[in-house]
Amino acid sequence: MKPIDALKEFRLGACYYPEHWPESLWEDDFRRMRELHFSIVRVAEFAWSIFEPQEGVFSFDLFDRALDLAHKHGLKVIIGTPTATPPAWLTHKYPEVLNVTQDGVTLQHGLRRHYNYSSTKYRELSAIITRQMAEHYKDHPAVIGWQIDNEFNCEISEFYAPADHDAFRAWLQEKYGTLDKLNAAWGTVFWSQTYTDWEQVFLPRPTPAHKQPNPHQALDEKRFISDNTISYAKVQGDILREVASHQWVTTNGLFGHLDSHRMNDELLDFFSYDSYPQFSTLNDSKGEENPLADRSWSQKLGVVRSISPNFAIMEQQSGPGGWVNRMDMPSPKPGQMRLWTYQSIAHGANMVLYFRWRTATFGNEIYWHGINDYHNRPNRRVREAGQIGSELALAGNRIAASAFKADVALLRDYDNDWDGEYDIWHGPFAWQSAASWFKALNRRHIPSDTLYVRSSTTIEDLKRYKVLIYPHPAIMRDETAALLEQYAREGGIIIFGCRTGYKNEHGHAYMRPFPGAAAGLCGISVEEFTMVKGTRAATSMKWNGGDEALTGADAFNEILYVEDDSVEVVATYASDYYAGKPAVTRNAFGEGEAWYFGAVFNDASAGQIIDRLGLAAPTASWLSLPPDVELAIREGEDGPLFFLLNYSEQPAVITLDVEKTDLLTGSTLSGTISLEGFGVVVLS
Repeated sequence: MKPIDALKEFRLGACYYPEHWPESLWEDDFRRMRELHFSIVRVAEFAWSIFEPQEGVFSFDLFDRALDLAHKHGLKVIIGTPTATPPAWLTHKYPEVLNVTQDGVTLQHGLRRHYNYSSTKYRELSAIITRQMAEHYKDHPAVIGWQIDNEFNCEISEFYAPADHDAFRAWLQEKYGTLDKLNAAWGTVFWSQTYTDWEQVFLPRPTPAHKQPNPHQALDEKRFISDNTISYAKVQGDILREVASHQWVTTNGLFGHLDSHRMNDELLDFFSYDSYPQFSTLNDSKGEENPLADRSWSQKLGVVRSISPNFAIMEQQSGPGGWVNRMDMPSPKPGQMRLWTYQSIAHGANMVLYFRWRTATFGNEIYWHGINDYHNRPNRRVREAGQIGSELALAGNRIAASAFKADVALLRDYDNDWDGEYDIWHGPFAWQSAASWFKALNRRHIPSDTLYVRSSTTIEDLKRYKVLIYPHPAIMRDETAALLEQYAREGGIIIFGCRTGYKNEHGHAYMRPFPGAAAGLCGISVEEFTMVKGTRAATSMKWNGGDEALTGADAFNEILYVEDDSVEVVATYASDYYAGKPAVTRNAFGEGEAWYFGAVFNDASAGQIIDRLGLAAPTASWLSLPPDVELAIREGEDGPLFFLLNYSEQPAVITLDVEKTDLLTGSTLSGTISLEGFGVVVLS
């Protein structure tokens, strides 16, 4: 199979660890996988000590037998390079490969991901094991692809080993060239931080004020970590391309301080993700009204889709999950595993592997349950997997020939993501607003994408969407503002929230009226602003119109001043000293328009804008759905596929005014039907 064709055929499978099980179980495991219509397994991502039990001594016997047996049963194999878990001989002999905390504590052998990317010795040893494995398995008939490492930057995404400080210094020298330019970028004249020699420059280290570094240094730190991670992954990617060029390359992740878009563009054939929807359930805000729970995982999948329009799920949650001492997730209820599987597929997955085939009997993950329990007897999760396998054996390839479709996109960018980790004047707002917009759109059955704004983003990328929401882009380059102006001029609708456009790429505040780079597009300036905290009470917005609806404004409020005659005031503040002042504006700009929302979005305010724009579900003319059912659309040459996902345990009533076929069962549906609790229908 050519790499470009990797995801054209739908595949269902499981993560499998032959080194954990008696060899007498292997054949029965593979036989039962095929009975469930599984066609692929992932192996070896943590098995370095098996492949290289001593430095320079390589052993492939165990995995040769396992892969040969998988091939006998018609299973394809993804091999993980095992560099997430360096063996004990390595870390003992070469302690410089270990990661170090900001406080200087060396993280020792005993878990996983305890290495640093900057160590030249670790890069050398990683290259050796990758090349040995690639040479050995490049022609194995079962092997179709490789996963580089496992979950880059999971567990920890900051690195402070001596090699990291050296690598950061070299990265800065390449980026800035001179200390004068570095000092200017970091604003080091403030508090006498000016550097006069490169040897004085380090990654952020503990400071008197709770380890708080220079904010511009902190932003560059995140950029460095991302570049350094990608350069480490490239060591392996280049070897795999050279040695096993007919096998595809991916990696799994979506973790902090990593530009996954760039990594995918430069190293991978497609991106992969590990989907555990119950993390969303556990993290729902306490007391939140109408939380989306596991349904909010669809927003995560939208981020994955922005990296790779079609992707693989290397680990799909299949049971209760947790390590011995943390992450105690409950068991999925009957139907939920199937629901989560189709959630991943609806949002772009063309390959899904369950984690894991059988629950481990030892180690930190003895409670991270797979499809099979320890006893290996049939259970309802196995039966549910069999139902999914049967459905996808018939429908999978039709689904794989399509891609997700949306007319609305939420914009993000890495600069603001990383700067917002430290800057509480915009970072926390971005998460709240993005969640509110996603929830408001999702409950109205309006599919949405996530789109990352990058230096490579073009006007054609933006024009795929009728509406763009960019909640709080504090950092905005003039080039980005010009691109968004072109988008609006040519008919697009762009929506901003407070704290927009007032910083440059270094995180310095512009000496311009807020919203800085976006001021010309929005036609307003910010007269005054305030955090809503302490003695400053929350207020409301009064929206113009017949009902003069009120929505809350309770985090950060900007008082707007209209600069252009083309601007319409859509809402005003209802109380406090700025009562009656503009809170929301709409500016006619060319053929399109720019909205400015002077606060942090909530569900109700996002809903007001959705309604005023006249946005509706693309199926509104023929399909009626309750709020608990998600609509996702994938479209291909054979026409659109409409995924209806019921996240409620209770049946949902849906009404079709036209006749459609359920792709999963072949049944013809029309009129009023009942969709079972946690049920899924794919209409064609």
